[in-house]
Amino acid sequence: MTDMLQSIGGVMVLVCGQDGPKLHGDRDATDLIGEAAYGGADWVAIPAGRLSDDFFRLRTRVAGEIVQKFVMYGLGLAIVGDVSPHTAVSTALRDFVRECDRGVHTWFVSDIDDLRDRLERLPSGRAVGRGR
Repeated sequence: MTDMLQSIGGVMVLVCGQDGPKLHGDRDATDLIGEAAYGGADWVAIPAGRLSDDFFRLRTRVAGEIVQKFVMYGLGLAIVGDVSPHTAVSTALRDFVRECDRGVHTWFVSDIDDLRDRLERLPSGRAVGRGR
């Protein structure tokens, strides 16, 4: 599956395919942000498998750089899929995931249905994005 725009829970989301290039840092995030903005998306959903291993090692700062880039550009970021193999071996990552999931900018979700449920529950005016 290639990257494609979808309305999910009433929000335009760039849903990234499983087979695309891995995100290794903020430059790769900027490319995705550009693609999302061009298509009018307010969120990007990327499979966990498309994140480099460095994303899951917080000491590399890759996760922080990528998340910060999305926040700066006002786009939500959903990491879709099972990250439990990574959180099982890292308390810091487990805490990072928990903190992200408490907010409205970056979420770790099990699947697109989980993302839909979360987007539908966002109170009006609290969603990230450009207010579409």
